[in-house]
Amino acid sequence: MGFLAFLVIGGFSGACAWGLYPRAKTRQKGLQKLLTAGFIGFLAAFAASYLGQYSNSFQAGQMLEWLSAIIVSCLAGCLYAAASR
Repeated sequence: MGFLAFLVIGGFSGACAWGLYPRAKTRQKGLQKLLTAGFIGFLAAFAASYLGQYSNSFQAGQMLEWLSAIIVSCLAGCLYAAASR
């Protein structure tokens, strides 16, 4: 997967996970938390792909890589949202 795929998948799933736990008092802080959740989702998707390829669990472009990136980025976004609440 390329950089753009990590950005889209991780950012979208992290932002959706943050959306499950909205608690922003002002709009600016809410936007900042949304962007932070998206960035954390991006980093989690990138780390899941890198670690999976490093451990020879899958190769680049396989369906397991996509699935692990989505699951790990959703989990990271939920953990961030729960912790920031």
